Amino acid sequence: MGKLMAFIGMSIGGWIGWALGEKAGMMTASTLSAVGSGVGLYVGAKIARDYF
Repeated sequence: MGKLMAFIGMSIGGWIGWALGEKAGMMTASTLSAVGSGVGLYVGAKIARDYF
């Protein structure tokens, strides 16, 4: 369950980062997507650890 939640968190975090950065350009979108994926990975794993 932990890996699934981490994957879902990465996907959502990457999408949010891309959506926020796409107005500023491709490099900004790519960078924010990577940061968002990292944050989503952390949050997804934490949710899985604490609640499942």
